[in-house]
Amino acid sequence: MSRNGYGPQTQPPKYLNDFSKALAVEVRILLEEVGKLRDERRALQYEIAELMQMKTKHGAGGEFAPDWRPKAPEAPPPPVIEAPPPAPTPAPPAWRVVHKRPERKPRMIKAPPPAPTPAPAPPPPKPELPAWAQWRPNPLLAPTPVPAALAMSPARPVRSGLFGPSTPPPK
Repeated sequence: MSRNGYGPQTQPPKYLNDFSKALAVEVRILLEEVGKLRDERRALQYEIAELMQMKTKHGAGGEFAPDWRPKAPEAPPPPVIEAPPPAPTPAPPAWRVVHKRPERKPRMIKAPPPAPTPAPAPPPPKPELPAWAQWRPNPLLAPTPVPAALAMSPARPVRSGLFGPSTPPPK
């Protein structure tokens, strides 16, 4: 049984049925009014479009009032005697003076510093030793010991990938 007292087989109270019927009637009436208003709006828009089309046809430059009518001929205006134009001002000359640069003195080439002496070549390997024993590490590249705090870090650093942190491995 449901919370409100009536289950799936029982009918809702009569006042709910009456209210929903009255509401449905009101909604239907309002929808009809909205449909009528929409149709009236479309009809008015159509009439406005027709009036604008008629205005363009009968207005200036339209279909029924073309611009081909000849204009009334006008008498030509009397010629105006113009004063001679003033003499044009001369343009600045296009010639420009280019000053020649003084020649540069050749630079004194300094002697390159003396080249560092190459490190002495390692002694040739002894033929009686195996190949792995002939290798000598570079003394300039001595490995440094790792501090104990860094060597034994209990927590792994959290890596955030492209889609967030990585998924832990399955157990």
